[in-house]
Amino acid sequence: MSLDEFGLIERIRRRTGVRADIALGIGDDAALLQPQPGQQLVVTADTLNAGVHFPLQTPAADIGWKTLAVNLSDLAAMGATPRWCTLSLSLPEASPEWVDAFAQGFFALADAHDIALVGGDTTRGPLSLSVTAMGEVPTGAALRRDGAQPGDDIWVTGVPGEAGLALSLWQQGRLDVSQPSADPALEQLRLRLARPTPRVEAGLALRGLASAAVDVSDGLLADLGHICKRSQVAADLLGQALPASVAATACGDEVAFNALRATAGDDYELCFTAPAALRAQVSESMSCVAVRATRIGYIRAGSGVHLSNEEGVLQAVAKRGFNHFSG
Repeated sequence: MSLDEFGLIERIRRRTGVRADIALGIGDDAALLQPQPGQQLVVTADTLNAGVHFPLQTPAADIGWKTLAVNLSDLAAMGATPRWCTLSLSLPEASPEWVDAFAQGFFALADAHDIALVGGDTTRGPLSLSVTAMGEVPTGAALRRDGAQPGDDIWVTGVPGEAGLALSLWQQGRLDVSQPSADPALEQLRLRLARPTPRVEAGLALRGLASAAVDVSDGLLADLGHICKRSQVAADLLGQALPASVAATACGDEVAFNALRATAGDDYELCFTAPAALRAQVSESMSCVAVRATRIGYIRAGSGVHLSNEEGVLQAVAKRGFNHFSG
C-alpha cells in the first residue's frame, strides 16, 4: 500500500499541535507565524540526500531525526531558540510504514526542542528531505561568525570525528547502520552518525560569552576556517588538545579516529571562540547544560587555520573537510 500526496500530508499533520505563536499552520498555501516582540527571526535550511548524507540502509526513524537535527544545529550555532519549521519530502514511494517511522524520529526531536512543523511539500522522486527551520534570538544577541578577535580561545563541544569514524567503519563493513549494535562502543558511534545531538542548549548558554560560533558539519578545520575568513583572523589549533574518543579506543580504532577528528564531517558540534578572560564562565556555562566543551587553540592575527602537533610543528593536512562539489 502506498499513500497518495494528501494522505501523506494528513498522516504527518496529525502529529502537529496548536500553539499561540502559529496563527495558521498546515493546510493552507503558507503558514502565518507570530514572532515575539524584541526578537530577531533566525532562518536556516538544509537538504539531505540518500547516499550522500546518510547510507541507504539507514532506518526511516533515524533519517527523520537527522533531517531535523542538522537544522537545529544551525540554530544552535546562532544562539537561537527553535520555534517553527517546514518539511519537504521527495519519496520514491510513500509507504505508511516508512512515513510513520520517519515521523517518529522527526517528532521525537521536534518535541524535545518545542519546534513546530507548520508546512512543507511532498513529491515523488529520489529520496531527499529538506527542512527550513526558524528560531528567535533577542535583537543583537545572535552568535555570528565574524566576531572572533586575536587572543580569543577556541573551543569545541563534544567529540568531533566520531561520526566520520562511524561512516568509515560502515564503509569497511564493520558497522551495520540499519540496526542497533550489541557492542556499546559501536552503538555510540552509530548514533553519532545516525542521530547527532544538536547543541541547542549550549548555543543558548553561550549568548553573551562567545565572540563567534559555527556548527561543525563539514569538518573542524573547514568550519573553523569560516570563522577565520569572516572575522579576518587566524586560528592555531593544538592537535594534542583535540578531544579523544573513548568509543574509538574501545573499538580499537583510535589511530583511525585521530586521522579523522579534525577533518571528518557530520558531527554537528559547535566550534566557538571566546575571550580568554571568560574562560571560567564558558566552562561553567557548558557544565550547567551538561555539554562537554574543550579548549583546543587560540585566535591570532593573520589568516587561515593552522594545526600543530605536540612539538608545535605545523601538520600538513591534505583534506580539511567535506565539499559536495570538490573533485
